[in-house]
Amino acid sequence: MTTADGPLGLVETQRVVLFEEGSPLVLASGRELAPVEVAFETYGTLSPERDNVVFLCHALTGDAHAAGHHGDSSERGWWDNIIGPGRPVDTDRYFVVCPNLLGGCQGTTGPASTDPRTGKPYGLRFPAITVKDLVAVHRALLSHLGIERPMAVLGGSLGGMQALQWALDYPTEVPGAAMVCATSRLTAQNIAFSAVAREAIMRDPDFNGGDFYDQEKGPELGLALARMTAHITYLSEEAMRQKFGRRRQDPSAPTPDPDAPESDFEVDFEVESYLRHQGTAFLDRFDANTYLYFSRMMDRFDPFADNQVFERLKTLVTRFLLVSFDTDWRFDSSHSRVIQRQLARAGVPVSFREIESPWGHDSFLLEVPEYHRTVDTFLDSLWRER
Repeated sequence: MTTADGPLGLVETQRVVLFEEGSPLVLASGRELAPVEVAFETYGTLSPERDNVVFLCHALTGDAHAAGHHGDSSERGWWDNIIGPGRPVDTDRYFVVCPNLLGGCQGTTGPASTDPRTGKPYGLRFPAITVKDLVAVHRALLSHLGIERPMAVLGGSLGGMQALQWALDYPTEVPGAAMVCATSRLTAQNIAFSAVAREAIMRDPDFNGGDFYDQEKGPELGLALARMTAHITYLSEEAMRQKFGRRRQDPSAPTPDPDAPESDFEVDFEVESYLRHQGTAFLDRFDANTYLYFSRMMDRFDPFADNQVFERLKTLVTRFLLVSFDTDWRFDSSHSRVIQRQLARAGVPVSFREIESPWGHDSFLLEVPEYHRTVDTFLDSLWRER
């Protein structure tokens, strides 16, 4: 394998049907869903004792392809910088599993999937889902792989929310949970950003009540605007200053005349071009309905509101790592501290680290040395204690 090919090289996305018509997935709402297909990838080798599993949970716009490549070595998985031989999620030690989430649009059953009752895509007839439902499918996938329990569950943003829910619902099942840039409860500001994104999608003339799959095009404008809005929240002001400043897209173009009667609203600054590119590129890989379902699911996530959680905390065996970044304003460090207080009050072992990084919420996807060392140390301790 060449260096240019990356540490893992070519990887394959696998698919499995975990729930059939005769044994459907029973959702937290009581609704039933079948069949449920799941796309997933694995990296590394499962130990004979099956005790070296690191389960990765992806964020809102992620998928099963966390590392390696699918044929183009320049297009690698979303967490490729942290997974591989000798990296924090060391595939010489750990067997890594990463699925596309229930409700997703990259191989796992979601709103774009065919509803067996109608033969057409579910659209908005897809049932509402919760983070509990995501965890139910994760556990079913491990069972399919012959794995009773993961050594650790690791995720950033929405991925961290899944790690928390898993540990709280199954208090004797997860030895370690690492939550990066995560929250146990969205603030009003978080919900407001999501509301704007959903409005952009649903007000698009091509949305058609979510039934756009047989149309020439779907709500492309709305989905692109949703992505542009969200992406602003993933970057810090310092990150934008370093990346773009007030640089113009075409420095050689004449400076606009502020007294000219004509107004020019085309792309002028680099940051405008960047956001437009992010919105357009998003259309090739994401489904507008999945965005609606996932963002609403995050709005409603509030596991500590369940009084039974505190009873389960008495038997919790999970050791937690909470990581935040000092410039993340989407889920700033106060979110992690809330989780820390709730867990520590019940005597649950929990470590919290706020790490310096200029890159805001997106820092969890980047190669920030202290962050990587922190995750490495945490997983190493679980490995030695297993």
